[in-house]
Amino acid sequence: MTHSTSFRSVLFDLDGTLADTAPDLANALNKVLTENNRPPLPLQTIRYEVSNGASALIKLGFNIDSSDSQFESLRLRLLQHYAQAIAAETRLFDGMQEVLTMLEDLNIHWGVVTNKPSRFTHPLLDALALSPRAACVICGDTLEKKKPHPEPILHACDIVGCKPHETIYIGDALRDIEAGKRAGTKTLVALFGYISMQQQPLHWGADGLIDTPQEIIHWMLNYNPN
Repeated sequence: MTHSTSFRSVLFDLDGTLADTAPDLANALNKVLTENNRPPLPLQTIRYEVSNGASALIKLGFNIDSSDSQFESLRLRLLQHYAQAIAAETRLFDGMQEVLTMLEDLNIHWGVVTNKPSRFTHPLLDALALSPRAACVICGDTLEKKKPHPEPILHACDIVGCKPHETIYIGDALRDIEAGKRAGTKTLVALFGYISMQQQPLHWGADGLIDTPQEIIHWMLNYNPN
């Protein structure tokens, strides 16, 4: 490979960007619904809430908010189910494995910056055999702040030894792009992630939008700052 790029690191959001975690989270929600004599929801309905965490899934499934007396016990039950089958159906998005290998071949660091708690993030990355390969893994509880605050991305840059302007941050939610922009990285929207029709990623102010993981490499190698 003779390609060159000014970028030295690529950081990924986890759910909906690096890995398709929706099936396992949907299964966890549907188990809680079934336990409470409610009909399960289709994956496609649940998919768009996955990036927003367990609380959003309980709101979706039960049409209640955190003021409801049952809310917290339902949320904890969902997380219990999820922890027991965290990678039963979760896979890297098609083409992502090749992208990670290509980044490694180009001597470009890659890592994960997610709002997912560490007690789920690390077992999941272990199950996907990614933990030894990632240059850094920043979880939602690694620091006091989480996305859209820039601190997790800045911390990741410090760990991998790269400046923000040498880094691309990729995510599928507005908070990802806001965090990357505030940190000073370039930002890409993963359109293959959990973005609903109601969202407008074109208006998020990202540096680029990608339909497939393979476009990450193309965008990076063809980026012209002028």
